[in-house]
Amino acid sequence: MRCCVCLFQQSLQCSPSKMAAGESNSRSSCLNLSNSGPLGNAPPSNSAHSSPASNGGTMGAAGGINRSTGNSNPQSGPENGGGAESAVRSTPSAQNPSRQPVGQSGATSGAASNMTATSSSSSSSSSSASTASADASAAVPSLPSSPASVLVYREPVYNWQATKSTVKERFALAVGSAVFDAMFNGGMATTSTEIELPDVEPAAFLALLKFLYSDEVQIGPETVMTTLYTAKKYAVPALEAHCVEFLKKNLRADNAFMLLTQARLFDEPQLASLCLENIDKNTADALAAEGFTDIDLDTLMAVLERDTLGVREVRLFVAAVRWADAEAQRQQLQPTPENKRRVLGKSLSLIRFPLMTIEEFAAGPAQSGILTDREVVSLFLHFTVNPKPHVEFIDRPRCCLRGKECSITRFSQVESRWGYSGTSDRIRFSVNRRIFVVGFGLYGSIHGPTDYQVNIQIIHTDSNTVLGQNDTGFSCDGTASTFRVMFKEPVEILPSVNYIACATLKGPDSHYGTKGMRKVTHEAPATGTKTCFTFCYAAGNNNGTSVEDGQIPEVIFYT
Repeated sequence: MRCCVCLFQQSLQCSPSKMAAGESNSRSSCLNLSNSGPLGNAPPSNSAHSSPASNGGTMGAAGGINRSTGNSNPQSGPENGGGAESAVRSTPSAQNPSRQPVGQSGATSGAASNMTATSSSSSSSSSSASTASADASAAVPSLPSSPASVLVYREPVYNWQATKSTVKERFALAVGSAVFDAMFNGGMATTSTEIELPDVEPAAFLALLKFLYSDEVQIGPETVMTTLYTAKKYAVPALEAHCVEFLKKNLRADNAFMLLTQARLFDEPQLASLCLENIDKNTADALAAEGFTDIDLDTLMAVLERDTLGVREVRLFVAAVRWADAEAQRQQLQPTPENKRRVLGKSLSLIRFPLMTIEEFAAGPAQSGILTDREVVSLFLHFTVNPKPHVEFIDRPRCCLRGKECSITRFSQVESRWGYSGTSDRIRFSVNRRIFVVGFGLYGSIHGPTDYQVNIQIIHTDSNTVLGQNDTGFSCDGTASTFRVMFKEPVEILPSVNYIACATLKGPDSHYGTKGMRKVTHEAPATGTKTCFTFCYAAGNNNGTSVEDGQIPEVIFYT
């Protein structure tokens, strides 16, 4: 359905009933304008008073305005002298300009006159504005005559309407939109009796007019996106802000992807950031929503490249395949593995296959046909051998946590020669508040640079359940420093619950810690929040590690 603006010589009227009904769906809302004052449709004059260049070109989805080169000075408001401040010395043949400069009292009153709104109060204010226009116009003196005439034009300020947030302020000016101002008052103002707006929904245009001339905000779930587009197209930032605020209040996991796509389309970075935060916190629910498969490839990539998604990697792969099915259909392609890989494009490289377990990879991606044989073999080698061969996919863990990484060290001194024979080093611990452990710091070789194979685990003591583990490796440089070994996913640690930190190393003799502490407290610099670790001896075979000395000197965590 199209939207149009109709221009009439004598009156400015708008029929909300016709606009709402769409005139039996044959045409949409109309804006009727008179030719008295800045909204009048008198032919452009060659006078300096009527020479602002039009900037009324079409606006894209992001709300930008396309201007013609060298023609970029729309009418200005009273802040800079009405947009055209003139010093006049008349000649014997001087004539009054065909229309008044913006900023004259008659012009500014006439700009808002005769707009009929849905309420009776709006109607009466329109009538008052019309009467004021006639009185003010009569009071404007004619230009004097003298032997010479010089007209001086001052460069106006673009889009002064954007600084006026209330209808009272806007009624004191020409119109509530710089685009309308240029469309009806600019040097290239149309003389047609009808202006077609093919890309504007009637309901959205009606909402725009109501806001401009009554400050009434009329938006809902079905119209908010079209109203936001219309507000951007006609440069009405106050209405844009209302639309964005409405979307923020109604943001949920099941519509986060849909709103993210729209926020990126309309260049609303604050709304896009809120959508991404919601997706981080509710990743599984957001991926399961119907709107996920409707997003574009760039939005998919923007999500997959995030380090803060709270879901296992295999579920991201399943969701990406579901999106590829839908995208193949949109491109009228058969949903074959080859075509799925084709439509996924660069987004496939953003899925972190090395973070999966070997069982997850073997049951899903390895059999999907989307990966090449070479990629499958490379990933299987990554899962099964040490040192790990290079793979073409990211192996950096996703951490669905915010804030700053923290760590504690339980030893105060480092000594030499701690041997390994296949037995695990283990230490039991508990904390006073909920945290997420993301890795350990381990000691390395006393014989210079060396590679180690290592398996790290966190075990729930009472149930003997492995809560997190990673079979990996690390390289050391021969110093007494600790070397980071990370879990594939953060491991949640609850307060006052006993856990066992476990590390099984294969490699030469290493450094080890002594003078261990039973209690270690970490205090957050910014908030002063204290996280207290309590370490205890882990019963059973633990390769000699205890509270006093041994391995696993460092715990890396988020609060």
